[in-house]
Amino acid sequence: MNTINSGWQWQSWEGLPYLTCDLLASWQHGFFTQQCYPHTPEKLVTALDSSATSYRLKQVHGNVVLTPSEMSQAVEPGQKLADGDGIFASENKQAVWVASADCNPILIADRKTGKVAAVHAGWRGTAQKILPNAIAKFTKNDSNLDDLRIAIGPAISGEVYQVSETVAMEVGKTISHTVESEGLSVLLKLANSPVLEDTHPGRVRLDIRQVNSIQLQQIGIKESQIAIAPYCTYQEPDYFFSYRRTKEKKVQWSGIVSR
Repeated sequence: MNTINSGWQWQSWEGLPYLTCDLLASWQHGFFTQQCYPHTPEKLVTALDSSATSYRLKQVHGNVVLTPSEMSQAVEPGQKLADGDGIFASENKQAVWVASADCNPILIADRKTGKVAAVHAGWRGTAQKILPNAIAKFTKNDSNLDDLRIAIGPAISGEVYQVSETVAMEVGKTISHTVESEGLSVLLKLANSPVLEDTHPGRVRLDIRQVNSIQLQQIGIKESQIAIAPYCTYQEPDYFFSYRRTKEKKVQWSGIVSR
């Protein structure tokens, strides 16, 4: 993978392991492991900042990114949480959270303003460009692209993520306009291609993390502003839940506190 891996560090909370990323060292944040399950963000926030207020969504594999104030207005009747897959926080001490098993948990921060976001990006959200949507929230709120720092946490790796060619095409179209007319061969020819060949007919392996990194770079984010965790949820059962591996609906939480 071409993206520079900034350092990742193991931390401990109440004897339970979680990860932090050096790119986000100025913010209280964490990518929590399966050992921290079934604790919710309201409990996990004590590992980061017990005085912060936690916010989370009913994740629906879409591309909607909301602020806490927008969340309170978007709750449907009969629901406790608003639908969405990203939260953008601009006020002080707002802890924003996303849950994931194999999908990408992504934490974003602005080094000048202290604003942050948490994004859940599986293949569906990636195909709908949720990460560029989140970046747009920053730029609409006076952020400069050069000041953003993005950490993509533990997720299923491309070498084991088998998908249909149809899914790969849907995702691949977000980084190459010629995929629709020329097919996946366009992506397979790329250096550090996010698409890998598979022995099963009609199937390929897809690196969603790399697709998200390419989407970021295509909108002007430098490679040095992005860090990808060197951990695969599917291949490391000692630390991470993987829905593809076990079919269990259990999750890891990832969160960051604005400042």
